Amino acid sequence: MQETSYKTYKRHLSAWGIPALYAAIAMAAGLIFPEHEARIFPGLSSSLSISAATAIFSSIASGMIALTGIVFSLTFVMVQFSATAYSPRLVLWVARDPVMSHALGVFTATFLYAIAALVAVDRSGSGRVPLISTVAVAVLLLASVGMFIALIRRIGLLQINRMLLFTGDQGRKVITAVYPPLNSEVAVVGPEELQALPCGQTLVHDGAPRSIQAVNVAALVNLAKESGGVIEILAAVGDCVLQSMPLLHVLGARRAIDECKLREGIELGEERTFQQDPKYALRLLVDIAIRALSPAVNDPTTAVQALDQIGDLLVRLGQRQVEIGAYRDSDGNLRLVVPFPTWDDLLLLGFDEILFYGATSTQVMRRMNALVKDLALAVPDERRPKIEYWDGRLKAVIARSFLDGEARLEALKDDRQGLGVSSNARRSGNR
Repeated sequence: MQETSYKTYKRHLSAWGIPALYAAIAMAAGLIFPEHEARIFPGLSSSLSISAATAIFSSIASGMIALTGIVFSLTFVMVQFSATAYSPRLVLWVARDPVMSHALGVFTATFLYAIAALVAVDRSGSGRVPLISTVAVAVLLLASVGMFIALIRRIGLLQINRMLLFTGDQGRKVITAVYPPLNSEVAVVGPEELQALPCGQTLVHDGAPRSIQAVNVAALVNLAKESGGVIEILAAVGDCVLQSMPLLHVLGARRAIDECKLREGIELGEERTFQQDPKYALRLLVDIAIRALSPAVNDPTTAVQALDQIGDLLVRLGQRQVEIGAYRDSDGNLRLVVPFPTWDDLLLLGFDEILFYGATSTQVMRRMNALVKDLALAVPDERRPKIEYWDGRLKAVIARSFLDGEARLEALKDDRQGLGVSSNARRSGNR
């Protein structure tokens, strides 16, 4: 079994391969080009004196290696601090940003080529300073400044507002890609459609624990069609599968499907991704909110900001067709069944833990009241009963947590800022 997916391999390549590639190119160019520059371009030489060129190249080399050490030490400290402040799963996405790999690569290339250019100055007593190598060092220096600015901008993503917006944006992309519009037709599985089919093949996981990152729907539908059967995926995207855990059943097939091809249809990795998993964005936002509500942090405003993004994702999900997971071939025959979260599952993920940990915060309760009301107005009628259920749970928690009558009345107000402008004040102002 191929345990490392292509995307995982690509992430490792980005983290280590890109800086190594920059270093290899810089070393090769530094060893080859300055040596042959005088032979290829005999009339070209820099107007810099040998002493000036030596001082400049040595300063660039020593300064660049010092800058690299300081910048990346501070960067990793900030990433580590943010991992404890927000969520270690979320900050990994920032730490693996390609900008960091390219910045490290450019810094390393500048250092190595400056050393090579320093060696080429007055080589064999020629009294020459190679012009093209001097220009190359200057270009690399400017590129390093540009990458330094880009790196600082990327680190700015660790600010809480930008981190929440980044997570929400990932969730919005996945929702648009995975869930069809509400008025579109989706395939459904009949109540007896799978029960009547015998199970002829079971695929189990073999290896270390892995998360299901994506399902190749088109490939699995084609495999099921060729075999004349139906493939039933047993674990949802985002689930962690363990040794010998069943991944799928092949039902009613005329012949067995190649196990390797079946495994290629399910992408496994070391961790969850946003690729086909809108629950992951919700999970990270909830993590940030409940961490902010812990007694050690006590930051309900961050929880309210997280609820802004959670509410937007739930509204978008409520306006999409979430009852998906059945896929048919071009002839209309059922070929693939994949488990997806229901509307109830999504609301439970978005509300339950924040309601529990924020039960004594007036600010959080008011924001959740506003979120429930906004959600009830935005989603279709058939999805409102579950929202009414959460509205009832919210009021019950407030009644249980706020024994003082006046405090309870304050917590029951709906306010999109938590402690800002309540709906009562808005209605009074509109008179």
